Amino acid sequence: MLPLIALFIAAFAFGTTEFVIAGVLPQVANGLGVSIPTAGFLVSGYAGGIAVGGPLLALATKRLSRKALLLGLTAAFTIGQAACALAPDFASMLLLRIAVAVAHGAYFGVAMVVAVGLVREDQRGMAVALILSGLTVSNVIGVPAGTAIGNIWGWRSTFWVMCALGVAAFAAISALLPRKTGSSSPSVSLGSEVRVLARQQVWTSLIIMLMLMIGQFGLFTYITPTLLEVTGLDEKWIPWVLLLNGVGATIGVFVGGRLADWKLMPSLIAMLFLQAVMLALIYAVSPYPLPMVTAIIIWGGLNFATGTPIQTRILTWTADASNLASSLIPSGFNVGIALAASLGAAMLNAGYGYRSLPVVGAIAMLVAVAVAIASHVWEWRSRAAPPLPTAAE
Repeated sequence: MLPLIALFIAAFAFGTTEFVIAGVLPQVANGLGVSIPTAGFLVSGYAGGIAVGGPLLALATKRLSRKALLLGLTAAFTIGQAACALAPDFASMLLLRIAVAVAHGAYFGVAMVVAVGLVREDQRGMAVALILSGLTVSNVIGVPAGTAIGNIWGWRSTFWVMCALGVAAFAAISALLPRKTGSSSPSVSLGSEVRVLARQQVWTSLIIMLMLMIGQFGLFTYITPTLLEVTGLDEKWIPWVLLLNGVGATIGVFVGGRLADWKLMPSLIAMLFLQAVMLALIYAVSPYPLPMVTAIIIWGGLNFATGTPIQTRILTWTADASNLASSLIPSGFNVGIALAASLGAAMLNAGYGYRSLPVVGAIAMLVAVAVAIASHVWEWRSRAAPPLPTAAE
């Protein structure tokens, strides 16, 4: 359990630095002499670094021992936070954020593989859930705390605190992770890494992941104006609603982990369908504050409960060549987030209004249900068994 805690601390650090920028964006824009929309590229640039750079770095470093690689990625994070705190202008800040994001993408891919390798087969879901919870807890604790620190002592202090958190994560991984956590075997060729993506369990899971992100972030990207304009909620209540959504998401991660260890595909199909129902319900109750807030909290739990079995399935079916596939998990999530935000913007620009967003999400979730059912039936008929992990050196 202690090695997983060490991996969680670093996941929490990476998650906090990704999302906290939104909380201090006006201060960063003012401090670096750019407009707030221009400063927004610090968010999209980070997502791009994860999506593109993460898989490439994972492939380039596949011959390293995983403990050494995790330590190196955490060190890059720590140095990157100090550099961001000292950044003299916007261009250098953007480049530094992208560099940290590349480490972020590679870290989550490697950490997921290491986590499932440290536990029994029937505990894989919970291991994935613990790493994934680093992201949800960062939203519940790290982002509000980092934002408050930035408001009191300035945005640069936020990054210095992130640097200190990186030092703590590095120390935890160094002390708690077993020295022989395995290495990415040199015998696994690039061709093998690519071929495992052709397994239907892998590419269908990636499609489901994209649909999940469209269902989640098509609405969540615009949740504040939706609550203000459609629900009529007072602005002072918005942070509390988002906090409760984050609490629901954190609980959901572990529920999803338990269900993934119990009956992965039946649980996944059921949760995807419940997502569609929940989004339809959000559409129906969106003008009414109390039902809407309740629905948003439950929906937050479902979102992250669903993400855990998807990731567990990808890791299970790529155990013999996991580097590229595992790094595509955070990459796929960030591509999905970008698509969802763009689709939401297109809907709003077309004049459909904020209330249309959960309808689009519900349709995406029904597509995911159909893909999951087809994949499960295909797998059942073929009687295929998951591959055995490649022997560590």
